[in-house]
Order: sequence, then C-alpha cells, then structure tokens
Amino acid sequence: MTIASQSPREALLTAPAADTTPAPDRTPPPKRRTTLTRNRWGYAYVAPFFLVFGAFSLYPFLYTAWVSLHRTSLSDIDGGTWVGLENYRNLLQSEFFWNAARNTLTIGVLATVPQLCMALGLAHLLNYKLRGRTFFRTVMLMPYATSIAAATLVFAQLFGRDYGLINTLLEAVGLERIDWEAGTWSSQAAIALIVTWRWTGYNALIYLAAMQSIPGELYEAAEIDGASRWKQFLHVTIPSLRPTILFTVVVSTIGAVQLFGEPLLFAGNGTTSGGSSGQYQTLGLLMYQQGWSNFHIGQAATTAWAMFMIILVVVGLNAVIGRLRSRADR
Repeated sequence: MTIASQSPREALLTAPAADTTPAPDRTPPPKRRTTLTRNRWGYAYVAPFFLVFGAFSLYPFLYTAWVSLHRTSLSDIDGGTWVGLENYRNLLQSEFFWNAARNTLTIGVLATVPQLCMALGLAHLLNYKLRGRTFFRTVMLMPYATSIAAATLVFAQLFGRDYGLINTLLEAVGLERIDWEAGTWSSQAAIALIVTWRWTGYNALIYLAAMQSIPGELYEAAEIDGASRWKQFLHVTIPSLRPTILFTVVVSTIGAVQLFGEPLLFAGNGTTSGGSSGQYQTLGLLMYQQGWSNFHIGQAATTAWAMFMIILVVVGLNAVIGRLRSRADR
C-alpha cells in the first residue's frame, strides 16, 4: 500500500512519533563560590580577635621563648648573647628556684583544697530552696569583685604582729602572739587564706550552675531508694560534677602557679623577696625579681617558661585522670 492510498486514520497511525525530549540547556552552569569567598564576612568578623591575639599573646609568647635562650639585661634586650639552654641549666641548679617552687606548691595546696571543698558545700546548700538565695549568691561573689590590693592590705593588717586583730583574739584566749610574716608556715597559711577568701564564692557559683543542670529524676530515684541527703550528695551530686570539679581544679592550679599579687603586698612594702628569707616567695615573685629588680631578662623569661611547663604538666595529669575515671565509669 502506498502512502497516497492510505486513509488519514492509517497515515496518522503509521507516522513516526514526534521527539518530545527537551533540548539541552546551552547556558553554562554558574561557578560555585569557593569556601574562602563564601565565608569572607565570617573571617572579617573574627579577624580583629586574631590580630589582637597575635600582637599581644602569640608574639610575646614566642619572643619570651627566644629571649630565654639569651643572656640579656633589661637595658639592652636586643643586644643579648646567645647561650642556648644555659639559662635553663642555671635555673634548675638555683636554690632560689626550688625554694620558690616549694612555696608555690605549698600555698597552692593550702589554698586550693579548702577553697574547692567549701565552694562545693556552699553550692550544695544554695541548691536547695532557701529564702534570700539571690542575696547570698551576691554576697559570695563580692570577695571576687574586690581588688587584690585592697583584700591583701586588709588581711595584712589583720595578721599584724603587734596590733593585728587575729593576734589580739589569740591573746584573749590565752595563746601567744604569732609573727605571721616571719614564719614559713604561718605566712604561707595567711596568704592561702587570702586566696581562699577571694575565690571560694566564685567557684561556688560555678558548682551551683552545674548542680542545677543535674536531672531531678536522679534525686527522686535516690530518695525513693531511701538515700539521705548526704548519700544523695555523695552518690548523685559528686559523680555528676566530675567534669566541673576537674575544670575548677585546673583553673585553680593555673592561678596558684601564677600567684603574684597576694605575696607581693602581704608584707606591706611591695618587696619581691618574699620575706626576710624567702619563706613565701612564689615563682611569680621570683620571675619579677629576676627581670625587674636584678635586670636579668633572659633568666626571667626562663622562669616564665618553667611556669608554663609546670602548668602543662599539671593540666595533662588532670586530663589523664579524668579520662581514666570516665573509662572506669563505663
């Protein structure tokens, strides 16, 4: 049958189907922006922080490491002589360094342990519904807001040998006066008391914030099991606060290693010797004495890096202990 003899219906049925596939888009795809271009405004916002951090933190940090490798004085910092690790060897052989390290450790322990224990107890009390909780929280934070100079000078008067209030009270109960500044343990205990007074309330508020995030169902379950408040504190509160306690221990340790203002002003004359025989000279006082009293900037930079290494070791040990306890709990 020819095409001419086909009926219109047959021609329609035998005609090839029309191609309905859409024509490909010849428009080139838009270029994807790079990550740097897409986040340029974010980098622009954080750039001031990195600039300030680099200028006032990173550069002094690295420059101090460079200075510690030189024998240089305060009057001619750029003209120092390269000595390598000689400053570090001299520091490890110095009796003044080890005396300051022992004093720093003693004062740190005397201040940190009672401080955190009392802060934990105060936070536990304020965690219950008490009248005037806001007032007590404000009162606990007031010592932290007090300047170091004001607090230290007041406590120095309280611990005065002849007219101090504490010695007056000791005499009133039949005890002898104590020369708080002259004794090793007495001076360190007095300085530790100043640190404890200033930081207990601050740590208590940190513990209180952590306690309020503990689920109430844990206390309800412990109460149903017949646990008293003391047992709830030991078996519910303390385990839940382990990360927070670890944080406060690390921060308190860093503060203890860097302790400077309290021992400097305790004697009332601003000397860096830490007493007549260095009985309460800390590493911070030793560093200041080396750099700004004896003008040995290289040795002072070495002491600063020694303090930094001590902090790294302590923080590392706390981190390892925290991980071991977490694995043990699992």
